[in-house]
Amino acid sequence: MRKRVNMNLMITILEFVLALGVLIFLHEFGHYLAARLLKIEVEEFGFGFPPRMVKLFTLGGTDFTLNWIPFGAFVRPKGEEDPNVPDGLMRANPWVRLSVFLGGPFMNIITGILLFTLFFTQIGIPDLDTVQIVEVNEGSPAAAAGIQPGDIVLSVGDEPVNSTSELSSLIHASLDTEITMTLLRGEEEYTTTLVPRSEHPENQGPTGIVMSNPVTNATFFQALPTGVAVTYEQARTLFTMPVMLARGEIQPEQARVMGPVGIYDVFSQAREADEETPDAGSGIPLNTLLLLATISVALGLTNLLPIPALDGGRILLTLPEIITGKRIPPRFENVFHMVGFAALLLLMIFITAQDIINPVVLP
Repeated sequence: MRKRVNMNLMITILEFVLALGVLIFLHEFGHYLAARLLKIEVEEFGFGFPPRMVKLFTLGGTDFTLNWIPFGAFVRPKGEEDPNVPDGLMRANPWVRLSVFLGGPFMNIITGILLFTLFFTQIGIPDLDTVQIVEVNEGSPAAAAGIQPGDIVLSVGDEPVNSTSELSSLIHASLDTEITMTLLRGEEEYTTTLVPRSEHPENQGPTGIVMSNPVTNATFFQALPTGVAVTYEQARTLFTMPVMLARGEIQPEQARVMGPVGIYDVFSQAREADEETPDAGSGIPLNTLLLLATISVALGLTNLLPIPALDGGRILLTLPEIITGKRIPPRFENVFHMVGFAALLLLMIFITAQDIINPVVLP
């Protein structure tokens, strides 16, 4: 039994390393493509991280290498740190450098969009303007009112319901007060009354319903706009999170930053959920697919943050040259990135310690 548990653990760790490694590989491949398209020579594209194990082949002046640390990849453009190297990256036009720096995050965001789109081809596209009852808790006000799974909520009192957030707000605004709810069951409308309770079981809401949006089957191209919309919403949430925290709109634990250990915890829980509820049709692990899409977009967006040693830090130092025509001294750039890298390393140690002391648990 113990051997089987250990084997499952090793398989999960291997799957995690491969999955995260592929996302990092795609990030670096984005930098590589951007550099080659803009005529910047790439001296090395490494699979894994140094030290080097073996040179696989040379293509277009680029050495493709296999390295001993089997995780992700790296790209080494010509003149990456030295502006005195002819035809090198740091000597190139600032718009060229900006495009190369954006190549990695762009590739991760595109990957996220494609994975989200694939996810919605499997579960269907949600109709965000329609609210459907998914589950009714036994002994709840909703059960006493005759509400059943599959019912569509049309209105509460005189207020039409066009989203799950609207229904939630209307319910919470009438706690311990009788409300009238109009629903659609099949092709027939019906009206019922119930009293949302201010005190309810911890795993239930005021009315005892679980609500969602009905879905319709979609092809890949039909689901693509939804994949783009979800990616946009993730980006909006990430960049507005500090304001939301300050306003108390979200709790600190909801804005928690995770390191590799925390991401692994979430990954292992997603894999476990997929094993418990496997998809009967395609066999695609949907929880894992959704998580990888989320991680890919987060990886791309996080790298755009103006933090030293990240792509965003390099972009930040390139923008003044585009605006003023004057370049920030390379020596200052190198110190900026060195100090930033050290600070980033300390931050990762702190985040990893938090992930170990207080493991992340999926809802």
